Amino acid sequence: MRLHRNLVFSVIDGLNLIFNEEAYADKVVEKLLKRDARWGSRDRKFVAETTYEIVRWKRLYAEIAEIKENYSRENLWRMFAVWATLRGIDLPDWNQLKGTPTRRIKGRFDELSKIRKIKESIPDWLDELGVQELGESVWTKEIHALNEQADVILRTNTLRTTKKKLQEVLASESIETETIKGYSDALRLKERANIFKNDAFKNGLFEVQDASSQLVAALLDVKPGMKVVDACAGAGGKSLHIAALMENKGQVISLDIYEGKLRELKRRAKRNGAHNIETRAITSSKIIKKLYDKADRVLIDAPCSGLGVLRRNPDAKWKIEPEFLEKVKATQQDILQRYSRMVKSGGKLVYATCSILPSENQEQVEKFLASNDDFSLIEDKKVLAHESGFDGFYMALLQKK
Repeated sequence: MRLHRNLVFSVIDGLNLIFNEEAYADKVVEKLLKRDARWGSRDRKFVAETTYEIVRWKRLYAEIAEIKENYSRENLWRMFAVWATLRGIDLPDWNQLKGTPTRRIKGRFDELSKIRKIKESIPDWLDELGVQELGESVWTKEIHALNEQADVILRTNTLRTTKKKLQEVLASESIETETIKGYSDALRLKERANIFKNDAFKNGLFEVQDASSQLVAALLDVKPGMKVVDACAGAGGKSLHIAALMENKGQVISLDIYEGKLRELKRRAKRNGAHNIETRAITSSKIIKKLYDKADRVLIDAPCSGLGVLRRNPDAKWKIEPEFLEKVKATQQDILQRYSRMVKSGGKLVYATCSILPSENQEQVEKFLASNDDFSLIEDKKVLAHESGFDGFYMALLQKK
């Protein structure tokens, strides 16, 4: 591979924003890709994937390069040199890369790879927590899987098409996909591609949604004609799935505290042809109280650490703090206690997170059930990345008596 100066400089600029100004990696990459209209798909791929890779392996590369935070531009170049050297890329004769100790880099990589928290590039506290909650063996396999690049998974929008037809449409646009056993609406891209530019996406034939995430709405057991509340809807990936499973019949009430996310959901719902979604911003507790005992189904896709989706959001490793984790657990229990009151007698509730930690998952459900005699657990699913190949997730189906 030949390195191009303008692309590498873009990566360095992006890393500076992510590491030193605490910008979110996905937003930074999105911005970088708009930098030069002349870039082809290969150029864009290099910028996006290299930026994410260095974010993912920040601790490992910094330890190899023997640098400490905050990172000067010189230090960011040293990290880039580590990335390139470990990939066997010949370094060009640029001032920023002169004197790179190639042999030493490889030697330090071998040496540091014996220490899990450095090899898997995670903070000390997170490594300790993973062992504490999942045990040494499971945590070692799980954090390794969470450092692998995620596949691009599509969810067929059954309001507009079928999985088979979607495959044919995408194939006609030179995008090859494969089905995934056990996931009724999912297709996996055989090769990564920018699928947001094609007509199939613009016409609402699919959404990008990880296979694990697609299990959540399915577990909710919705039927056409029901009244369903998606209590922490965000930009609405699961609301859209619920609307499709309900065949546009009945009512989906999508709630969130962020109005901006609900505006994005409205836009997506229009593209999807999902006409039974109504958005409501949670501006006060009255919004929730008005729905007490009214819903056939309630989905609580709770705020969480996001540790199950580190493959997609590798910078979360560096942004989460132990204090946040304690705060979010209190929020989860509060939401579960209050929002569960929207379920009517005989109705069902799904509590879900994109976390792999039992303290955010099973333990929250157990705590809730201990103080709520009118709910019982029907089933729960623990999805681990090293077992499924997809994001780490948890979901519990409860029924109101």
